[in-house]
Amino acid sequence: MCMIALHKIGAVAIPATHLLTSKDIIYRTDKADIKMIIACEDERVLDAVDEAQSQSPTLKHKAVIRMNRPGWHAMTDGIAKASPKFERPVGEAATHNDDMMLLYFTSGTTGMPKMVWHDYTYPLGHIITAKYWQNVLDDGLHITLSDTGWAKCAWGKIYGQWIAGTANFVYDYEGRFEPGDVLKMMQDHKVTSFCGPATVYRFIAQQNIADYDLSSLKYCVTAGEPLYPEVYQGLVNALGLKIMEGFGQTESVVMIANFPWMTPKPGSMGKPSPGYDVDIVNENGESCEVGEDGEIVVRTNGAKPPGMFRGYFRDDDLTNRVWHDGIYHTGDVAWRDEDGYYWYVGRNDDMIKSSGYRIGPFEVESALIEHAAVMECAITGVPDDLRGQIIKATVVLSPGYQASEELVTELQNHVKKVTAPYKYPRIIEFVDVLPRTISGKVRRVDIRDKDKHGDYKPDLKAD
Repeated sequence: MCMIALHKIGAVAIPATHLLTSKDIIYRTDKADIKMIIACEDERVLDAVDEAQSQSPTLKHKAVIRMNRPGWHAMTDGIAKASPKFERPVGEAATHNDDMMLLYFTSGTTGMPKMVWHDYTYPLGHIITAKYWQNVLDDGLHITLSDTGWAKCAWGKIYGQWIAGTANFVYDYEGRFEPGDVLKMMQDHKVTSFCGPATVYRFIAQQNIADYDLSSLKYCVTAGEPLYPEVYQGLVNALGLKIMEGFGQTESVVMIANFPWMTPKPGSMGKPSPGYDVDIVNENGESCEVGEDGEIVVRTNGAKPPGMFRGYFRDDDLTNRVWHDGIYHTGDVAWRDEDGYYWYVGRNDDMIKSSGYRIGPFEVESALIEHAAVMECAITGVPDDLRGQIIKATVVLSPGYQASEELVTELQNHVKKVTAPYKYPRIIEFVDVLPRTISGKVRRVDIRDKDKHGDYKPDLKAD
């Protein structure tokens, strides 16, 4: 409701997660000169905003929904008193296609959040996302699991789905995520299409899916992080549906995907989206050969593809670094097979160079996760005088397993058997949780920084 209202009056909407702290709020208000914050009736959120306001000189108005609080506008009361008649701005006051509509702060996987701004053509770009990737049905019911503070929400809960004629099912859960609850809701409400991150699919794969009647479910997709092949196959067997992976960024709509007319390859992102001239290039800017790792780029040639961002707000230097000479550089590394399917390798910043080899974290993580002892893992590089970098695995163990030297050796031998032996992790650290952004993505940069500053003192280390 708030998003549509802001779009109609021409104000810039900045979605934000309820997990933000006062420090996060100060950062955002300072960077974007935010004038107003609208929040739900969550005391922790309201306290964080109040605490941040003294250090946020542009923040003049605060509105809370469904409650009264001193110093805050009672938004629900204000709506009740407002006229039902809305005069859409006209002339210079009207909105135009190239006006700023949305400003997203990225999740900050490799550094401080960037400000990504989209214009009023952005919703049209999500026709590709909803109709041609998520394959939503006219008069169907779609569910995307995503916090409303992230671009994934815009991908799956508002623009493209409405344009394509489907209804959105919203599942708000507090505290611990329960995959059984989601499956029951999908059963009871006859959900027809579903989009969730790889982590959610991992939880769902651990359920007895046969206990639920999911006959109404026609299509499943995932994006955000790659889906490990063994999880994919388990879900295909349980659901009888292929999980269609896709790739995109806060800066875009879906760029690469497995579309309905394609046969998906487990683990592949698919092929470039309609309207997007996507390529993989080497360090010299030349198109890569089949099987060669390179950076994913979009050739814009002076014309912005539908749904593409306009730039990084107040950071022309960064915009020009990633988008110049008619080419947008995503910073993501992939390779292309002989059939034109794209396979994700990792972020440029996450690539590991060891003994002359260039190693992406996802391949090693996929090998490790096949072992029953590994619940989650993250692969990073640790500086090494001899090899340049050596591979380190930070591992969260599955219930029932204990860290030991024997398990380190077992996991290393497992990786050597599953993938090229030179990719095995020479260092394995067991932890309770992986560092994540507030959007749930693993922050490998935190692991690298910890190791770089000498804070990493593993109990278990192997050569």
